[in-house]
Amino acid sequence: MTAQTPAHHVLADRKRLWAFWLGCLVVTAGVILHVPMYLMGADIGYQLAGMKMDLGMTVGMLIIPPGCALAGWGLLPRRGVDHHLEHTIEVTPPEDAPLSAAHWGLMLVLVVALIIDIMKPASLGFVVPGMIKEYGVTKAMVAWLPFAALTGTVAGSIIWGALADVFGRRASILLSAVMFVGTSICGAMPDFWWNVIMCFMMGAAAGGLLPVVYALLAETMPSKHRGWALVLVGGLGAVGGYLASSGCSAWLQPVFGWRIMWFLNLPTGLILIALSGFIPESAKFLMAIGRLDAAHAVMKRFGSVVREKEDRPEDHHHVLTPPPVERRFMGKTAALSIAAVAWGLVNFGLLLWLPAELVAEGHSVGVSSQLLAKSALIAFPTVFVCAFLYSRWSTKWSMAATIAVSALGVAGVLTIGPGVSPVLPVALMIIGTNGLLAILLPYTAESFPLRIRGRATGWVAACSKSGGLIAQLLGILAAVPPLKVAALMIIAPLALALALVAWFGTETRGRDLRELER
Repeated sequence: MTAQTPAHHVLADRKRLWAFWLGCLVVTAGVILHVPMYLMGADIGYQLAGMKMDLGMTVGMLIIPPGCALAGWGLLPRRGVDHHLEHTIEVTPPEDAPLSAAHWGLMLVLVVALIIDIMKPASLGFVVPGMIKEYGVTKAMVAWLPFAALTGTVAGSIIWGALADVFGRRASILLSAVMFVGTSICGAMPDFWWNVIMCFMMGAAAGGLLPVVYALLAETMPSKHRGWALVLVGGLGAVGGYLASSGCSAWLQPVFGWRIMWFLNLPTGLILIALSGFIPESAKFLMAIGRLDAAHAVMKRFGSVVREKEDRPEDHHHVLTPPPVERRFMGKTAALSIAAVAWGLVNFGLLLWLPAELVAEGHSVGVSSQLLAKSALIAFPTVFVCAFLYSRWSTKWSMAATIAVSALGVAGVLTIGPGVSPVLPVALMIIGTNGLLAILLPYTAESFPLRIRGRATGWVAACSKSGGLIAQLLGILAAVPPLKVAALMIIAPLALALALVAWFGTETRGRDLRELER
């Protein structure tokens, strides 16, 4: 195949490209109209509770939804005219070639994207104390905030996973960025419940971006380097997001109040949009929709080889038609889904309930706080260890190992008591869950074929948040079980996930993803 004409824009049809940029402008203008009200509270510590919304703020809220819709319409990809040509070529990844500058650049940009993405939910812990004080709400009521955010991430992971298979990987990332910009108006909400609603929207955008990034990276990296790249990008993005959120909180909150953490969505969302030129669309997705000219340009940029292939009748399927549930994926889907739910229960349940339990058993507040405060530092080297094991040892058994370490940490909670140090079980839980988080979605992205990769990765990402959703709901209902009872309940899904991964998991190290299409 040769490109007869210059490659068309891979974002969308050029005739609709104006709609995307106009939508971005409208959403940005809607956010800026909220800034005057925020500045009105400068003399009283930027506290706006009870203030009446001014005209500018009302207009801004009204124009943001149509702005997001306009940008989304502009992102719809143009389909190729000759639909049968996508079955006449195939992509050969440069198996033995070293990584090019384009690959390193893409990895860097996607790390930045994940840092921006994870900053959103990570900011919740830093704004809750200020919200309790300003709105005068109880801890039980403020629990609705993380509950709404996690509900949004579950919905966003599923919806964006499907959108990635319709809009494309790059377009879905940019749609998340536009929504990031829009949800920064949380910083000017004078009512608590408005914040809860906007937290749901922010969670939907944040939850949607994560699985799409893994799908794009899995389809762009050479098979030889795909494993460690996926784990490293995901792990560094997660750790960087928490560190960036805590750093911005320490730097900005003392001066601008808790609301500035929400307004950060404006510049960070615009940064992600500005980086769009460095984020390619998946060449495999472009070929699937008949965009051979654009696919050729992307493949050339990343050093892939294009070759003719024999036309086979079984290759002719419509990429956007949801495939029937295939027996070969059922066991694997169950294993990854249960592992994801268990991770959420540990990360958003046990590790959040642990400090209060330790204090109740006689440990000092300082000791219990320091245990969890060190989690980001413990996670950092864990990322590199997981990347090494995943790429050089085994993808399947690295996944199983992180589940096993998490289960050992949870089991160790049963031994915590007077005179027994909690350091070892807490350390095992932190190492295990951070390793599981770093491997779970990369392994999922490598385990499903192109036509359902976005949806499968989105589903597993949603399951990882649903465990946290269950934990937060228990908090709202004041039904949090005793720590050791909770640990016993969580060990069961971890053990089941370990058994299912061992039985149904497949080795994906160095595997050519095209094998999944056959």
